Amino acid sequence: MQYAARQPAVRPQTTAGRFSFLPSAARYAALLTIAAGASAGFFAWYVGASRAQSLTSDLALVLFVVAGALGALLAWALYCNIVGRWADVEPGVMLQLDALSYLPFFALWTYVLQVPGSVGSASFVLSLVVLASIAIKLATLAYYMRAVRVVTSIFFATRIPLIIIASVAAIVIGQRAGHHWSPQHGLILDVWSRWDAQHYLDIAQLGYHGKDIAFFPLYPALIHIVGKLIGDNLIAGLLISNVAFLVALAYLYALTKKEFGDDTTAFHAIFYTAIFPTAIFFSAVYTESLFLALTVASVFYARRGNFITAGIIGALAALTRVEGVLVALPLLYEVWRGWREGQRTALLRGIIGLALVPAGLLVYMGFLNLLVGDWMAFQKIQVDWNRHLSPPWVSIVNTVHLIMAHPLPSVTAVTHLIELIFTLAFLVLMLVSFKVLRPSYSLYFAASLLVPMSTASLMSMPRFVLVVFPAFMLMALWGRRPVVNSAIVSLFLPLLGLFTVLFADWYWLA
Repeated sequence: MQYAARQPAVRPQTTAGRFSFLPSAARYAALLTIAAGASAGFFAWYVGASRAQSLTSDLALVLFVVAGALGALLAWALYCNIVGRWADVEPGVMLQLDALSYLPFFALWTYVLQVPGSVGSASFVLSLVVLASIAIKLATLAYYMRAVRVVTSIFFATRIPLIIIASVAAIVIGQRAGHHWSPQHGLILDVWSRWDAQHYLDIAQLGYHGKDIAFFPLYPALIHIVGKLIGDNLIAGLLISNVAFLVALAYLYALTKKEFGDDTTAFHAIFYTAIFPTAIFFSAVYTESLFLALTVASVFYARRGNFITAGIIGALAALTRVEGVLVALPLLYEVWRGWREGQRTALLRGIIGLALVPAGLLVYMGFLNLLVGDWMAFQKIQVDWNRHLSPPWVSIVNTVHLIMAHPLPSVTAVTHLIELIFTLAFLVLMLVSFKVLRPSYSLYFAASLLVPMSTASLMSMPRFVLVVFPAFMLMALWGRRPVVNSAIVSLFLPLLGLFTVLFADWYWLA
């Protein structure tokens, strides 16, 4: 069933007329947005001038204030124009409502006025302001769009319990014996920076060195940028991961509804994703949420025929993880399908989109060549992580041998058994997908599963399958039956709780 975006009541058709509703619709809203942007600009100048003497001039003050006002006005208008295409609301009304999301920026004056004891730091105040602004935007969208209500409900209904479970586990049970990184933010925050998260934080703070080149750069780069703005890399990583997960759920909901035409299946797809046993990684300082958001978005735009947009987003996915280049497979299929159906004009856009996908990988390879003199350093370093290329079945055989060498109930044997069970389960789902799902999804499913299996190890497979979104679309189809839905939920929820406790207490999951 073809997906049709909900159209606003009034939609200007020309570029010149697209913003023709601004004068009548904006009024107080435009002034409010400009004032809020000017406040943000003054705040940026005030904080910057206290650290750099060159910013203390009147000219710098004027430039910061004007840039803040214009930036806020432009962002406000573009956001409402784009979102107005999806929501069943006239763009002018959306402008007035969204202007309210800029109200929290006036709170920045509490820092500038320096009320004794009222604020702790500039980064703390800025973080609260941004979060409050995002919350108001979400509330506005949720009022008009059922999909946003569903997505945000599932996000908070699953993330809040995980935060509570992880915090209680870290405080009450304590940490597993052994060597760990020294906590820097207290247990409540540090619980989300276990294992690989430390590598991303190190890259964001210090740049690449040693074995860190195995980790692709987009996620740590975003942490570095946001961390500079709010003053803390860990909090930046948590914000990026959770916002990206929210975006991923939104795109997965839209994509599933496009394919199967009903809200129930779309709901099940994102719900099963959010409660999958290893879904703890979506909220931790890991790439899973960002990678899922980018891959689902890329396929979503490919299905709509926006191949260049799909290619750009696919390039970002390839800059997040090497498996990101695999989105070229569904993109290639959709281009070929469109060509067969007579959409000749889309062929050039499809070719451009396909060419863009590997650009992210090539950028990182070029960077590594400059850094260490080796284009393939990211691949060669995998040996240090006990990975090397081999047929997919070798990893299964090796895992069985490891289980036999460490009899149950040893922790090592249990870990490898979990990896084996998850892998075999998704292999079955992959085979079924070729009969049930669109070929573009099945191709992506197979590649996303077989590529990580081709490293002679199943290490981290329970986490790797977390971002294979066609699997959750397939489960959602089966979940239409109440018995199947109850079985999936009854299996996933207890395991998610258990895995969250183990992760919080420094047990290796994936």
